[in-house]
This record gives sequence, C-alpha cells and structure tokens, in this order.
Amino acid sequence: MKLEKFAKIEERYGELEKLLADAQVINDKSQYQKLAKEYSDAAPVINALKSYKECVRQTEELKKLLQEKHDAEFESLAKDELQDLEQRRQALSDELNELLNPASADDDRNLIMEIRAGTGGEEAGLFAGDLFRMYTKYAETRGWKVELMSEAPSETGGFKEVIFSISGKKAAKLLKWESGAHRVQRVPATEASGRIHTSAATVAVLFEPQEVEISIEPKDLKIDVYRSSGPGGQSVNTTDSAIRITHLPTGLVVTCQDERSQLKNRVKAMRVLRARLLDKMKQDEFNKTSRDRKQKIGSGDRSEKIRTYNFPDRRITDHRIGFTTYKLANVMDGELGELVDALSRAESEGVLA
Repeated sequence: MKLEKFAKIEERYGELEKLLADAQVINDKSQYQKLAKEYSDAAPVINALKSYKECVRQTEELKKLLQEKHDAEFESLAKDELQDLEQRRQALSDELNELLNPASADDDRNLIMEIRAGTGGEEAGLFAGDLFRMYTKYAETRGWKVELMSEAPSETGGFKEVIFSISGKKAAKLLKWESGAHRVQRVPATEASGRIHTSAATVAVLFEPQEVEISIEPKDLKIDVYRSSGPGGQSVNTTDSAIRITHLPTGLVVTCQDERSQLKNRVKAMRVLRARLLDKMKQDEFNKTSRDRKQKIGSGDRSEKIRTYNFPDRRITDHRIGFTTYKLANVMDGELGELVDALSRAESEGVLA
C-alpha cells in the first residue's frame, strides 16, 4: 500500500475542516451543504487511513521488539500478535482500495463466458473442459447461477467450445480479468512416454447487455434452423430445433442447439449475440485510441498467454501481474480466491487497466 496517493485526500480533508468552521461559509447555506457532503464522503477514507497507519506503527514497533532477546513464552505471544496485525493491515489495505475504487454498475452485471480449445489437439479440448469445471465450481462457492448456453464436446470428453452464463453478486468484478489465452503444461493421459505437452485454451469474458444497450433490427438478422446433432453426427433431436443466427452488418454468427425447444435455443443465441455485439462495440471504441491493443481472445497460440498452469510443478503463474501460487490442485477445484484477490489488488494499484 503506497500512502503517497492519500496525501491529497488528507490535505483536502484538512482544508474542509477549516472551511466548515469559517463563519462566511456557515452563513452560505448552499456552499456549506456542498462542502459538508464532500467532508462526509471523505471521512470513511480518512478513518480507515488512520487505522491503517496505526496498524503499521504497531507492527513496526513489535518487529523491533522481537529483535531483542526475550523468553520463549513472550516471543510466542508477540509472534501471534504480529500475525494478527499483519492480517488487520491487509484487511485495512483492501478496505482502502475498495473506498478509492467504489463498486461500479458493471460489478454485478451478468456474464457470458466462452472457452475454446486452442493449440494442442485433444489435450487442449480436455484443458478447456478443466477450465469450465474450474469456473463452475468457483461459481458454486460464491452462490452464483451458471447456465449452459452452448457446447461442442470433443471426442475425448473435453470441449472444442463451451459457452455459459454466470450471474450473481460481484461476478463481473471478480471474473473480468479471465479473458485471454490460458496455457497448460502437463503429461496427457494418452502419453505413454511421460513427456510433458504444452497446450492452450482461450477464454472470453463478455458482459451481458440490457436490451436497451444494444438495438438489433430484425432485418439485420439471418436465422437458420436445422436438426441438432451430437459428436460424430449422432442425432440428439428429431426436430429442427437448432438455431444459427447471423448478424449481417458485422458478420457475427451464433449457434445454439442444446435445448430441444427451438424458441429456447433462439433466446439463448440472441443473448450470446447481444453480448458479442456489446464487446465488439467496446473493442471498436477502444481501438480508436489504441491500435496496438491485443484482441481479447485469439487463436490460443502460446505467445498470447496470460496464465500458465504447470502440473508437474503444481504451479500457476499469471504473467500480467507476475503472481505465482503452488496451489494448482486447489485452484483447478474452484478455489480461485487467492488468484482473484491478486488481480483485484493489481487493478486497484493501476497494474491492470
């Protein structure tokens, strides 16, 4: 936590205290109310900052004390207290970051996530399936709702592509940085020689828009219906319930065949189309000021990686923020808290933008 960024807030808070005690300001009702509100809004930050500084002071004093020689019982108690202080300091740091970066309207927005197998053949498809299970298990721990939108299973039990929605409190805030290429290094189950393979899957996180945000004219859509089929051409439906929607102005194509109802497939396909259109609109707007921007999701090439999952070393590294954890098994089982917290801190510190 860099305290320098709070200097202006503290300075302004001191100015407001003096102004609110000024007789001329007190007599100006409109100005007084405006300054009083600004003072009230800043108070939680100042109070948390005071607590944080006091916690830092106590921590430093205790560390100096522990450098001296003491009996074993005293040292044990002091170390326990130091651990408590460190935890409190982190909690206060997180609180300050929350106060400086208040929740936005997008934090609780519903998401549509798309996972596609990239480089690595069948092993990439299996990894795509692992990522899907990882996100769904994490969603379960958060009490979020997961809805499968579309899937294209691979022959070995993974996915060529899987699209699903996630809705729940802070879902967008906590998962928005998952977009990009994810690389896995491990020995495939089919590898008899024990050789480590490198594969990749891509993840796209799309905000699901409200209907008023994206206007789609019926004349801009080409809608095809066809009979659903499973892997290997096996028939899974005897009616023409699968939907393919083409957005003519952009060329975006969405297919959905998971439901037996043509209407349900159409509704799901339109939700995915709206999310992709909103994402395209945001990308186009961003590209006006940054031609060098990398695409949110690419072909799954290793050079585009944002994160590496190394199974032999039980290590996960997020390359954007230089964060590494050796709790790979826990993360793959849906325990994303440590990783998500590291990304959130990096965002609040301006490392991610």
